[in-house]
Amino acid sequence: MGLDLRTIIIAAPVIIFSLTVHEYFHAWTAYRCGDPTAREMGRLTLNPLAHLDVFGTLMLFLSHFRFGWAKPVPVNPYNLKNLRRDDFWISAAGPLSNLGLALISGTVFRILNVLDLLRINEGLIVMLQLMIFINVSLAFFNLLPIYPLDGSHIFRNILPEQYGPTLDRIEQVSPMILIFLILSGYFFGFSIIWLILGPFIRAVVFLFSGIG
Repeated sequence: MGLDLRTIIIAAPVIIFSLTVHEYFHAWTAYRCGDPTAREMGRLTLNPLAHLDVFGTLMLFLSHFRFGWAKPVPVNPYNLKNLRRDDFWISAAGPLSNLGLALISGTVFRILNVLDLLRINEGLIVMLQLMIFINVSLAFFNLLPIYPLDGSHIFRNILPEQYGPTLDRIEQVSPMILIFLILSGYFFGFSIIWLILGPFIRAVVFLFSGIG
């Protein structure tokens, strides 16, 4: 997907909305699990200014919408009723919200396509395609089991508790590993992350929308 001016203009609000929904559902789930920290810090909101991370948003454009992130939602584990269960669902809420947005957008795309209404507005086609692709990409990228991504919390809560100390040691170097993987495209001419996630992203995009 190219980064022509029209695509950038359409992609900007799609990215902002998608990241905002992702973080909002982290905050909403934490609140439902008994932790008011995000709410008290103004993060239980759909105001994008409360959630956007400049570098993470910029990375979405630089990676051709394949991965990116927003500011992490603060969670106080001492407020949770069941730490492992609640942390799992708080972490999963963001990626699940992005998959939900992609599914809704894909369904709209299919309906408009069947009704032959997409040809009326080419900008609408691009917007729906971006909504699907960006949200599926955000979901899968954040599900990587690399700290501090959501997937690392999900992975930790799936594994037996005795693996905690080992994961603690791995998490000390995980941010460096993540940075290396993100920058791999500039070092090697291809993205290791996209090499791993690309087939899954394309498969889900096709499943949701029929876009090949």
